Amino acid sequence: MQKMNESVTVSESVKQELFMKKHHMHHQQVSLMRLLLLVFFLIVWEFSANTGLIDSFFFSSPSQVLILLWEMCLDYSIFGHAGITLFETLLSFFLVFIISLITATLLWYSPKLSEILEPYLVMLNSLPKSALAPLFIVWLGTGTTTIIVAGISVAVFGSIISFYTAFTQCDNEKITLIYTLGGRKTDVFRKVVLPSSVPLLLSTTKVNIGLALVGVIIGEFLAARRGLGYLIIYGSQVFQLNLVILNILLLCLIAMGLYKGIQIIEHSIRKKMHL
Repeated sequence: MQKMNESVTVSESVKQELFMKKHHMHHQQVSLMRLLLLVFFLIVWEFSANTGLIDSFFFSSPSQVLILLWEMCLDYSIFGHAGITLFETLLSFFLVFIISLITATLLWYSPKLSEILEPYLVMLNSLPKSALAPLFIVWLGTGTTTIIVAGISVAVFGSIISFYTAFTQCDNEKITLIYTLGGRKTDVFRKVVLPSSVPLLLSTTKVNIGLALVGVIIGEFLAARRGLGYLIIYGSQVFQLNLVILNILLLCLIAMGLYKGIQIIEHSIRKKMHL
């Protein structure tokens, strides 16, 4: 009997090891295909620009973009602009998370307040945030404050709704058990509602980091003298389309890096929750 149990354990261990190898190989294949697709796109882009299939003045080319990037790295200007955009995005993202968490908590504690504010939150979330940017400029002037407020406005209302929805979808049986054992509403929130909402909060957070970047760029389009958004507008005004395309590509890299960073934090938190 003991030998049978040992053989079953060994068999399960081998299956698990094979599954992990297959899973790891799948991720390697996906990463390789992504890289090959990117390389193929760059080669086709460069070939089309050099052979006249596309006008390099309007569409630029990878070589022209790299030359411009190298020139801006030599005078350190690109680092300053990218650093400002990154700082404004991270600060907006952090404030969105704090505001959303506090507001959603208050709505959960007061159902009447949530009923009153829900239609307004839905309305504000549906409102195109670019329409608010001119008002922010009039109220706050041009500068970092306006840009950060623009970044917050794009993500905060949808984030509040998502956080509150996560709080209201908790297991009612666990909540009843806490009350039965003499717990208070604070105990319910701390021991049941907040822990069970973590997966949805993390998913919403991954979306918020991209929305915060969108809001910051909208703000930089209208109210900045520095940042990648400002360089895009400046480049389009003086017909330096190499500068426009370079900064668009840098924004793509920043967005991907921020998303991956949040994803790493998410995986770390999920592992700790399962331990």
